[in-house]
Amino acid sequence: MLGTDEASLREIDNLQRRYIEALDRRDLDAWLDCFSQDAAASYYCISAENVERGHEIALMFDDCHARLIDRVTFITKIWTGTFQPYRTRHFAQRIGVPKKDKDGGQVCLVSNFSIAITPEGGSSNLLAVGQYEDRVVLDRGEPRFLRKRAVYDTTVLPRYIVYPF
Repeated sequence: MLGTDEASLREIDNLQRRYIEALDRRDLDAWLDCFSQDAAASYYCISAENVERGHEIALMFDDCHARLIDRVTFITKIWTGTFQPYRTRHFAQRIGVPKKDKDGGQVCLVSNFSIAITPEGGSSNLLAVGQYEDRVVLDRGEPRFLRKRAVYDTTVLPRYIVYPF
């Protein structure tokens, strides 16, 4: 059972590490594997400004597992060669102690993140900072994200962002 004990926290931190490693390697199959196979599994990338105003207008809005699969397909097969290639380096730090939901099946946590970006042939810059708001469940015997919401503070992003935060 997933909890907030030390062993569970190590597993949750390992999930976050696998998530950012997958993105930094641009391994979207490994990124997808960080999510539960539950149909409700979701990923959102939304500005803090929109959240504060109550607008659910997101840069990326994958509200079910099928859309997570679609994102992988679009990036790896459909959009290939149509955006400026870039590399990222993610840094994440869990803040506070995760909380179990009322029925005990999910653990909710918040982590700060920062992402550096290096466009092909360019110099590195800070892409975004913000917070991950995550819901983690046990799936296939290990923790996986049921919901990952990246709320970014940055107000101006490059026009070619295709990879999740």
